[in-house]
Amino acid sequence: MKSMNTSLTPQPPATEPATAASAPAPAAQTPRSLLKQLQTQFPAFRDFLPLAIGIDKQLLAVMPDLDRKTMRTALGIHTGSLRYLKVMEKAKVRHDLDGKPGAEVTDTHRAHATQVLQERYKKEAERKKAERDAKAAEEAARVHADKLNQLAAKFSKKS
Repeated sequence: MKSMNTSLTPQPPATEPATAASAPAPAAQTPRSLLKQLQTQFPAFRDFLPLAIGIDKQLLAVMPDLDRKTMRTALGIHTGSLRYLKVMEKAKVRHDLDGKPGAEVTDTHRAHATQVLQERYKKEAERKKAERDAKAAEEAARVHADKLNQLAAKFSKKS
């Protein structure tokens, strides 16, 4: 049974707790929006510094309500970005969330960054070449069709 308000002071509507519950929870955040938040909140993300091994545990300690899957996806987007990989390729030291230096970047990790960058550059060059080849083939087909039309017009006039 609902209790009745017998006082003369107005009471807030009973829908307030439902409003708080219907507000988007941090878990409903997309990986890209989380990444934007991390870039505004932490210097290591904003400056694309090489992240410390176990940065996910540091993030969870600071942001305990964070959805792990969303966080891992956001970290994947960040660490797979061209800018991060270029920094990692030359980096000597990793950094924590506040940007403080920590452990060294191993040669293996630098080599991996270099390899990923080379694969990306190669893939992009292949894509651009295929695009150029397709345009050239399209232009050649157009020129060929024009010549056929000219020949057809020339020989159809003589009849």
